[in-house]
Amino acid sequence: MAAAGTLAKQEQILVLDPPTDLKFKGPFTDVVTTNLKLRNPSDRKVCFKVKTTAPRRYCVRPNSGIIDPGSSVTVSVMLQPFDYDPNEKSKHKFMVQTIFAPSNTSDMEAVWKEAKPDELMDSKLRCVFEMPNENDKLNDIEASKSAPVLNTAKQDGPMPKPHSVSLNDTETRKLMEECKRLQADIMKLSDENRHLREDNLRFRKVAHSDKSGSPTALTLRDNGSNPLPSLLVVIAAIFIGFFLGKFIL
Repeated sequence: MAAAGTLAKQEQILVLDPPTDLKFKGPFTDVVTTNLKLRNPSDRKVCFKVKTTAPRRYCVRPNSGIIDPGSSVTVSVMLQPFDYDPNEKSKHKFMVQTIFAPSNTSDMEAVWKEAKPDELMDSKLRCVFEMPNENDKLNDIEASKSAPVLNTAKQDGPMPKPHSVSLNDTETRKLMEECKRLQADIMKLSDENRHLREDNLRFRKVAHSDKSGSPTALTLRDNGSNPLPSLLVVIAAIFIGFFLGKFIL
């Protein structure tokens, strides 16, 4: 009882958040981290040290240090993975021990060793393990469902998008006009090719009927087999394929 009274003489100067419980929410198949905020409302520097009854189960960063006047420090408490038993209550506890920093704080180990019991301040926190309940699961599901809707709203929100659509429409109209023009050229070349084929057949008949093999018949035969119109048709078809491919992509 006397020892307890001695520890109670100096009230904790730091403000802890949370003040009494460190809550860890499962599942505990991976590292679970909770934060402890230490705020120094005084006008003096304060040394702190974080201790636990289960040092192998937790990783604390930072576990000690100095807090300037009016400043705060966030301590991350990381619970290592373990097999959770809901029937077993946690007996783990943490203690935040503090002392006003002396003028010479170069050797922190010496500061804590030389500290008098009535200069020490401490706060105890218990560890609470929680598994997510059904309401939390439902909330997570609803949040996951609503997330795509919010993303869609963000994507549809910006105004420049309609401008880009109108620009694509302009390019589409140009491509359609170009395709129509090329189709008209192809039809024209097809007609010319058909006429040339008819002339070619006619010239061949004349050539076959001409037994003397005169130069005139040979000349007409050469003119009739000229492949230039067919080549133009192929080139035009290639151009149309290029513009149609650009339009589709």
